Amino acid sequence: MSKMPSIELLASTQWEDYELLDSGDGLKLERFGKYKFIRPEHQAIWRPAIPRGEWDAADAIFRATDDESGGKWQFNSEVEAQWRMRYKSLSFLARTSHSRHLGVFPEQASHWDWIRKQIPASDRSIQVLNLFGYTGLASLAAAEAGARVTQVDASKKSIQYAKQNQQLSGLGEKPIRWIVDDAIKFTKREVRRGVHYDGIILDPPKFGRGPKGEVWEFFKMLPYLLQEVKPVLAPRPLFLVITAYAIRASALALHFMVKELMSDFQGMLSSGELVIPEKSAGRILSMAIYSRWSSL
Repeated sequence: MSKMPSIELLASTQWEDYELLDSGDGLKLERFGKYKFIRPEHQAIWRPAIPRGEWDAADAIFRATDDESGGKWQFNSEVEAQWRMRYKSLSFLARTSHSRHLGVFPEQASHWDWIRKQIPASDRSIQVLNLFGYTGLASLAAAEAGARVTQVDASKKSIQYAKQNQQLSGLGEKPIRWIVDDAIKFTKREVRRGVHYDGIILDPPKFGRGPKGEVWEFFKMLPYLLQEVKPVLAPRPLFLVITAYAIRASALALHFMVKELMSDFQGMLSSGELVIPEKSAGRILSMAIYSRWSSL
């Protein structure tokens, strides 16, 4: 019997502008900069650990509906349309919107730190492709570390926010291409053009639509995406990282998909969960699963 893969838990402990303050009763209380928010969290099946009064003092609560991303914000105090946050040397804007998301996924900071270490350790100029890049923080981490970056996202608004974050972080002169496109269609064109990337970052959604209405469903499309990504890998790839928020997926599923994808190359593969430790009672919330491969 082959060796069983180990599943790791990754948490960033170096945040200053973000905290998971408490959780329970299907909710989580978080601080993003100077504001406190309550958002749904189905995994918080325990009781809150801090007094109810501290929850009631939150600046806003997201009231979810039965739809995947449906709901609306209920504001208890005045919240700026957008406000500045920092993680180490990165600066970016957080904001409330029509969804529960606030412009940043704090649990992914572990990946940003990891990417920052991969690029300077290489012996060559590095080209990075970031598909489904959202507001660009992984792209900024890669560019800051010295890579040339191409970020693709189907949302024009996300790309606009990413460009703002680039300027806020003082990285305006870094070589980053921001592209509004369907991830698979763009990758296919890169294959035809003979373009290769040393590092690839993938953060596919559970469900989404491309700029021309292309439908993305995680379980149907991820194997196809990985098939399309393989031809754009450089002959000596440096790294690949994939994060998934698909609730029914296991880290083991990602692990073996990436193991198969990278089977032609020598490197190390690790997989597990991105987690956030809670300040109040020390409980841990799993936010996503991941796999990442490195040749170093």
